[in-house]
Amino acid sequence: MTAISMPGGPVAEAVLATLKSRIATMTASGRSPGLGTILVGSDGASAGYIRMKQEKAAELSIYSRHISLGDDTSQADLLAAIADYNSDDQIDAVLIQYPAPPHIDYEAALLTLDPDKDVDGLHPLNMGKLALGMPGPVPCTPAGIEALLAYYEIPVAGRNVVIIGRGMTLGRPLALLLTQKRPTANAAVTVVHTGVANWPDYTRRADIVIAAVGVPNILKPEHIRDGAVVVGAGVQYEGRKVLGDVDERCAEVASYITPRIGGVGPTTIAMLFKNAVDNAERRMRFS
Repeated sequence: MTAISMPGGPVAEAVLATLKSRIATMTASGRSPGLGTILVGSDGASAGYIRMKQEKAAELSIYSRHISLGDDTSQADLLAAIADYNSDDQIDAVLIQYPAPPHIDYEAALLTLDPDKDVDGLHPLNMGKLALGMPGPVPCTPAGIEALLAYYEIPVAGRNVVIIGRGMTLGRPLALLLTQKRPTANAAVTVVHTGVANWPDYTRRADIVIAAVGVPNILKPEHIRDGAVVVGAGVQYEGRKVLGDVDERCAEVASYITPRIGGVGPTTIAMLFKNAVDNAERRMRFS
């Protein structure tokens, strides 16, 4: 068996295509959606992500503004930058690039962000809305994974989904998302992690396995059953090389699999801009 590849590019293009008319409508009314980004430190990969988001914003005719803070930036400096965006009426969505340098308390900074401008869906208020099934920004990578499975017509409702990883940005919100009662969700979800010694016992029984732990090649062919659907969402970097959670030999066992490059990543970017446009429309309605 050779798995069918599930690249994220076509999924992202479909999502972004639906945004263009909405952005044009807003712009015609005299106001474009606005994205504000903050980068703390000089991490090259993070700076690259910010540039990519700014370029995509320009392509979509979204107003963007960026604040770059140095490696020696204090917590107070970061909070001042967030307050600046909170009070800027042109900004509807704010991204604080993660990870931040070790001396920065990222979670404390997140708490000061206006939750109505949270583009990542990570503010505790928005995570609470997700848990309750209320409308609000959904963390981008989990939302992108749901969209990817739907695009490739992978049945999810009622199926056995195992997520490896319980992180704040991916595993935990993804579990909440995929258990909600929707045609593209409504699954039986199990979350395991590296602290579970027998985690392969769970993945071998799964219809869909989502690796989201950030340990290169942790998911191997012997950890999945024949015909399983495999999504690789966690990555690490070795210099400029991307190392995914999924051993590429899993394609010999799986029925569908995301590629190591261009899998979940493009859908994450698309969902960030969807959140930005959603935020902008909500703020316009209530302004």
